[in-house]
Amino acid sequence: MFGTATLSGPPSEGTMKTYLARTPSFLLRCVSVWVSLLLLFSLPGYGQLADDVHIAPRNQPKGVESVAASLPSGPSPGLEGVSRPLHMDVDLVLVPVTVVDSLNHPVMSLTKKDFSLYEGNKPQDIRYFSEEEAPISVAILFDVSKSMSDKIGTERAALDEFFNSANPNDEYFAITFSDRPRVLASATQSVEEIQQKLTAVEPGGPTAMLDAVYLAVSEMRSARYKRKAIVIFSDGGDNVSRYSLKEIKSLVQESDVQIYAIGLFETFFLNTFEELMGKKWLGEITDSTGGRTITVDDRTKVPEAAATISRELRNEYVLGYRPAAAGNTAIWRKIKVRVSASLNPQPVHAYYKQGYYAAH
Repeated sequence: MFGTATLSGPPSEGTMKTYLARTPSFLLRCVSVWVSLLLLFSLPGYGQLADDVHIAPRNQPKGVESVAASLPSGPSPGLEGVSRPLHMDVDLVLVPVTVVDSLNHPVMSLTKKDFSLYEGNKPQDIRYFSEEEAPISVAILFDVSKSMSDKIGTERAALDEFFNSANPNDEYFAITFSDRPRVLASATQSVEEIQQKLTAVEPGGPTAMLDAVYLAVSEMRSARYKRKAIVIFSDGGDNVSRYSLKEIKSLVQESDVQIYAIGLFETFFLNTFEELMGKKWLGEITDSTGGRTITVDDRTKVPEAAATISRELRNEYVLGYRPAAAGNTAIWRKIKVRVSASLNPQPVHAYYKQGYYAAH
């Protein structure tokens, strides 16, 4: 369309000025647009599908700008408010607490007098007390990596038991993960649709469990209910995630989501470092949020474990207290909850989130 010119050597300054003066302005605009498009399409990850997870490399800073670009496009929000510490002005701190007996059954016969609550080492006056059994928003994380090939049927049976104990008004998200996490079902879909989609998934590939937790926390920002939970079905191994265990622990500790996990561990002699560390990783993630991990070495017990977690999510106590002023500096405040043994002769264990960020 346009003629070309051959230069025998670098053009002089006068020649370039003459050439630019004679060049039509629309041609310069075309060249500018062409260069812009070339740079755009050369960016890493451009053009990938919206439900893929674009994870920022570990060596990038976790500022809002750098990590927001790593999230999928579409309805998922950016990282602003997710990876940054949860600093908030607090008038009343609400602490959800799950109490179970030695058989992992929820204990729901306690009263306000049965609890002692501490911030740091200082006892707090419990000003609010309730027994919660309200609808919740739940993200299901379903491991479909190669290591789960012989356990996929057990996973599906466990999920059925989990849904059997659900509140009809609960809200669900479903995320599968192998080489990367994928949003399988949004909150607009029914339990039956989620079950059908999971039935069609074939396991294979490496395991990106930590990246799946990252995506789930992001998705839960748009949840309908204030009470939010993530439930992981996995053997705990991870060998391909971009995010580290330390980064994910920091993320979930600062979120308002409780995380539970069912760890499927049947092999005594584990083959890889990732499998060996699976129990430890799952436990560290769930414990930091006030949830817990149930490990199972007999696959016939997995559905029972799923039903137990489902019941616990819907049967918990909420304790509230008014904290002292923190000054102008955001600080991490440690929380402790104790259940009086004298009033409860049977051994019990309390699960709760062990702190929060506060600033005044």
